[in-house]
Amino acid sequence: MKLHEKAPDFTLMGSDDKNHSLSDYKGKKVILYFYPRDNTPGCTLEAESFRDHNETLKGQNAVIIGVSRDDLASHDKFITKLDLPFVLLSDEDSEVCTLYDVLKEKNMYGKKSIGIQRSTFIVDEEGILIYENRKVKAEGHAEEIIEFLKSREE
Repeated sequence: MKLHEKAPDFTLMGSDDKNHSLSDYKGKKVILYFYPRDNTPGCTLEAESFRDHNETLKGQNAVIIGVSRDDLASHDKFITKLDLPFVLLSDEDSEVCTLYDVLKEKNMYGKKSIGIQRSTFIVDEEGILIYENRKVKAEGHAEEIIEFLKSREE
């Protein structure tokens, strides 16, 4: 997967009980963000930021889609708790996480595990990958995305 090339298509079940494919969003910019877990501090901060900037991003012809390995029940609680206006996709089998190469070895308190590296990709209206950030800092991230999209309009 490379910048300025076609983004890999996929289909996952969403928090709205519908299947979502990347190709369903042709004609819109897709902000595809991968995050480690529902209801953790960094993921909550990131989701709230996207929520708070959702209208601005919609005005830039963009949709937000979150992806984690949490199940749909967990996503439902997370969406309700934070009043999220966008869909979260469940990748329990890690297929899309593997496709986008966001699974990394993590070391927490000496215990190693494989988890999602907080990453965001933007796919343009034609399905081309125009942005990738594999070292996302949750704070200020939505604002960075807005600025990136604004810079492409100029």
